[in-house]
Amino acid sequence: MNPLFDKNETLLDICWDNVFKAVFTKETRDSRTALSRLVSAIIGRELEALDITANEPAADSTSDRQIRFDINCRTADGERVNVEMCLNPDSYELARLEFYAARLFCSQDMKGADKTYGELKPTYQIAILVNRALIPGDDFFHEFGYYDHVRGVSLGGKTRILTLELSKLEEVARKEVGEMSNHELWAVFFRYLRDPSMREKLNEIAAREEGIAMAGTVLMGISRNEAERARLESEYKYEIDLQSKLGGAKREGRLEGRLEGRQEGLQEGMLKVAMNALAEGTSVEFVRRITGLDTETITVLQTRQ
Repeated sequence: MNPLFDKNETLLDICWDNVFKAVFTKETRDSRTALSRLVSAIIGRELEALDITANEPAADSTSDRQIRFDINCRTADGERVNVEMCLNPDSYELARLEFYAARLFCSQDMKGADKTYGELKPTYQIAILVNRALIPGDDFFHEFGYYDHVRGVSLGGKTRILTLELSKLEEVARKEVGEMSNHELWAVFFRYLRDPSMREKLNEIAAREEGIAMAGTVLMGISRNEAERARLESEYKYEIDLQSKLGGAKREGRLEGRLEGRQEGLQEGMLKVAMNALAEGTSVEFVRRITGLDTETITVLQTRQ
């Protein structure tokens, strides 16, 4: 059988969040099966087919810049899963994951006299963290739930936060492919796909895990399509340019606050940054992450645009 990945081929980076979403949300068998296999590998059990439930622009939308590149989906029996690729996680990323895991769990319909808490379905917030490790220790994979850390007792709740820190994979990548767990196979695929020296091992991985082979096939189709590749590269460039612009404005606001010796200077600087970003169609969440302003303030500013 011919190898899937040629060491001379230049592929888009699947760790760009927009490329990640484009690969796993296409209306094709390869894309949807790959998503099911990915989520099953991380959660640790086989799941029924996943349906995308996120109410957001499609992966190929070029007109809406307020896109969030997470994948919100639901299993056949109603379990809810949110999957995110985060290239450059912020220092507060873990708190953010806890917030959205809670929202995901609480988004279930409890209306009706016949509804009970026992009918609530498990929910999973999955985060693939690329360029920054946030959790102490060398382990790259963690699963968090409600837990009494003093007495060592688990609540046995239905909410889980699962993280993969790709910056901790050097030791895992040295393993023989046959010794890797399913979630290790996926993590190595994400981390080393663009490394030509790892293509032989990645071909072994793709031969072992059908979902990875399918995801690779979708990614190669995108990378070889000039129009789609140009769109995704442009989208990524826009995000990085905007992040740089907002970061520069944020530093100016801090400097202004220090020079004037008052907190109001920093606040005013951040408000200007937020208003300029919103005028360009940037999402409330992205502005919040860059400026540190609360969501309510940013929403008010948005209504004034």
